[in-house]
Amino acid sequence: MTSTSWIQQLATITAAGESAVLVTVAEHKGSTPREAGAKMIVTTEQCYDTIGGGHLEHKAIKHARLLLANRAQRSQIEHFALGASLGQCCGGAITLLFEPINPPALTVAIFGAGHVAKALVPIIGHLPCQVRWIDSREHEFPSIIPSNTQPIISEQPTDDVQDLPPNSYVLVMTHNHQLDQAIVETVLARKDALHLGMIGSDTKRRKCEHRLRHKGFTEQEIMQLTCPIGLTSISGKLPGEIAVSVAAHLIQTYQQQVATACKQGTQNTSSHAEIHHLG
Repeated sequence: MTSTSWIQQLATITAAGESAVLVTVAEHKGSTPREAGAKMIVTTEQCYDTIGGGHLEHKAIKHARLLLANRAQRSQIEHFALGASLGQCCGGAITLLFEPINPPALTVAIFGAGHVAKALVPIIGHLPCQVRWIDSREHEFPSIIPSNTQPIISEQPTDDVQDLPPNSYVLVMTHNHQLDQAIVETVLARKDALHLGMIGSDTKRRKCEHRLRHKGFTEQEIMQLTCPIGLTSISGKLPGEIAVSVAAHLIQTYQQQVATACKQGTQNTSSHAEIHHLG
C-alpha cells in the first residue's frame, strides 16, 4: 500500500496504459472504518489510498483483482456486513462500488498531417483509441483536434517510432516518399507493430519492397506492410473518401485480430482445463 493519493495515481496509471479498478465507499450504515466517498485504486500489483484497512479491504482488493483478471467492463456494487465473518467488530454495513478503468484498446500512430490525415483523424477521434499524430510542420495541424489525439511536432519522425508502445497500429502518410520509407523501415525493425500501413500506389509499394530487400528485410517482414491502405471496395480519390476507407480497414483489421486472439484464448483455456482434469 503506498501513500500516493488515488487521484494522483489514477492519472499516472491511465497515462501508462494500465488497467485498474476504482473502489469507492458508496454507502455506510452504523460504525464503519471510512465514510461514503472514501476511495482506493487497485491494480494487479499495487493499491493506492485506503477504504479502511482490515479484512474488508483485503476482500475488496481480491474482488477488484478478479475483475481485472476477467477484463471486466461494467461497474459492480457489493454489500458487506462488518461483523464476525470479516473479522471486524465495527458492527456496521458498507456498500462498495467497483469501477473498472481500462485503457483504450489500441494506440494508432499517424505519420503525416496532409489532407488525408486531416480527414482521417476526426473519424478515429470517435474510436476507443489513443492517437499520436506526428509531423514536422506545426502549421499543418488544425486548431481543433479530438481529445484522444496528441499532436506531436517532430523534426525526426523516425525517432518517434521508438517511443511507440508495443502492439501499435502505424499509418504512414507523410509528404515525403523518402521519409515514408525510413519510417516503414524503422517500424519493421522494431518487430512489434500490430499493423503497418503506408499510403500510396502499387508502384510505390514495389519500389518500397525493392529497397527493403536491399537492406536485408525478409519476405515475411516485408509482407507485414500494407500498401495501398484502405478497403479495396472503396475506390474514391477524395481525401474524405480515402479517410473513410482507411478508417474502415483499420477497424476491420483490429476486429479480426481481437477475434483471433479470443479464439486462441478459448482454445488455450480448454486445453488447460483438459490437462488439469486428466492430471
